[in-house]
Amino acid sequence: MRKPWVLALAGVIAFGVTAGIYIGYVLTHQTPDWMDPVDLRVYRFGGFIAAHVWPWYQQRRAAPLYDWPGYESLKFTYTPFAAIAFIVATLLPLADVEHVSLAVNTVAMLTGIWVTFAAAGWPVKARWAQAGATLLTGALLFWTEPVQRVLYLGQIELILMALIMWDLCQPDRRWWKGAGVGIAAGIKLVPLIFIPYLLLARRFRQAAVASGTFALTIAIGFAADPGDSVRWWFGGLFFRGSRTGFIGWEGNQSLFGLITRFAGSVAAGQYPWLATAFCTGLVGLVSAVLLDRAGHRLIAVLTCALTGVLVSPISWDHHWVWVVPGVAAAIAYAAKNRAAVRWASAGLAAAITLVFFGWPGSLWGQANDLGGFSLGLIWMPPNTNPGTYYRLGDRPWFAEYHWHGLQLLTGNLYVLAGIGLLITLVAISVWLSRHRPDKHNQESQATQPSSSTGVQTVSIS
Repeated sequence: MRKPWVLALAGVIAFGVTAGIYIGYVLTHQTPDWMDPVDLRVYRFGGFIAAHVWPWYQQRRAAPLYDWPGYESLKFTYTPFAAIAFIVATLLPLADVEHVSLAVNTVAMLTGIWVTFAAAGWPVKARWAQAGATLLTGALLFWTEPVQRVLYLGQIELILMALIMWDLCQPDRRWWKGAGVGIAAGIKLVPLIFIPYLLLARRFRQAAVASGTFALTIAIGFAADPGDSVRWWFGGLFFRGSRTGFIGWEGNQSLFGLITRFAGSVAAGQYPWLATAFCTGLVGLVSAVLLDRAGHRLIAVLTCALTGVLVSPISWDHHWVWVVPGVAAAIAYAAKNRAAVRWASAGLAAAITLVFFGWPGSLWGQANDLGGFSLGLIWMPPNTNPGTYYRLGDRPWFAEYHWHGLQLLTGNLYVLAGIGLLITLVAISVWLSRHRPDKHNQESQATQPSSSTGVQTVSIS
């Protein structure tokens, strides 16, 4: 761009308007309307327990982390290492931690966009243009439902996403590349899917670093809290998805959630999900590897992430924050290519944004009980109160088991969109594998300098 400062100024203005609207809403509404940080409080209590600040902790021999009754019936469901990491949330009063959470998550979102643009081959010399594009994109994606739910609940998904993107988009010469994946997996297990991707892509050192870092997080957990670590890793707690809530609840936008809702019970959906998840995981990983070998490593990483969100037994709506780098990547491909690819990429960015946008519930007469900007299209059909599941267990009369018509579409919208996107990526990976450049072109590309992040990028004309 000849005048990058124009794009930078536009980005500053757009994001300033977004921040102003959000801050204005915060100042004129009660806290439950814009933030109800139940998840943040669960993290914080886990940090308190890990720090041994409760007097009754030292009086009990049994490890209390997973015996704690939970905040509003929400139990601590993460690893012992995660509880240690959450000690940082205990250092300030809750009100201050809430404000820090909003700021850190917003910065994490912008970091994910910045890294994505750099990995897609944004001109190194146009830093102002990259900053402007990051702010412009962030001003739009800030209002997507997964991002707003992260802010509303005080979640950490944006932080983990930014950590993984930053890690995997580093130059291959960085000996510690892969450590971010290991740390993220040490907190939430879903990022473990990146390790087989790295192995299949023949990035053995990075896979080893990720595996070693993950093992280190386990060792830290055992050293600091051996009792809870034994229960988590050897007692099977990490495999009990029902500890996090009702798997069939519409907020669970994973394959397991979709299959459970169609099956009519959690038990009936378990074995079909295992078979479907295995096939989906295999296809997704193979497609990611094919994209990686074709020179589209950024898209390969995003394909792997999408596969992980689909096959995970629990993928709450806020887990879909991977749409942030997904939209950013589509925008970057639209900006750097021509003809059909440009229009297809721009259309994809628009479609993802529309599907995952945080449309106000008042548009279709819903009660605004999930936060001012955190209502998306998936909240349209009737759903079961999660507290009902905690009290009664699984019941055949739950609302999700009786959806029909449009409810089946909107109630499963994120996972259906993810399946459609994965099918598209699989088709692209197969096409690229059959139309690889000849050896002369590959050697020519190999001699060209890589981007500042070390991610190989190939422009499609």
